[in-house]
Formats: sequence, C-alpha cells, structure tokens
Amino acid sequence: MQKLIENIVRELVDSPDEVSVSAKAGTDSVLELKVAPADMGKVIGKQGRTARSLRTILGASAAKHNTRCTLDILE
Repeated sequence: MQKLIENIVRELVDSPDEVSVSAKAGTDSVLELKVAPADMGKVIGKQGRTARSLRTILGASAAKHNTRCTLDILE
C-alpha cells in the first residue's frame, strides 16, 4: 500500500524525488506521507479533496486485503 500512495503522489507533485511514504513506528496501519513544502498544496488540494481521495483509495486497497490503514500527511 505504501507503493500505491507513493506512485500516485509522485505523479501529482513537481518534485517527485522528495516524496516519501513510510509506516509509522510500531504500527503498519498508519502511513506517513512527506512531500516538499512547495508541493503541500497539490497533495492537500482545494478544501482537502485530493487528500480525501488519497485516503479513500488507501481505504479501498486496505479493505481488499482485509486490513485498515490511514494516511497522515506530514509538513
């Protein structure tokens, strides 16, 4: 699921080499997304629509694997 989010976000941003997705320490169900500060607006989107869509895709993928997963976008 990390690769899924990473591939989607790399296509959205201007600096794809600065995108990193990692599992939060101690748990596999929380993914942390880091992007360049200039790309933060592109990842969040207008009124959070892009971020909400990323979380929906992640939730659907996790449900397919019978797990739960959330996405944290770090600044």
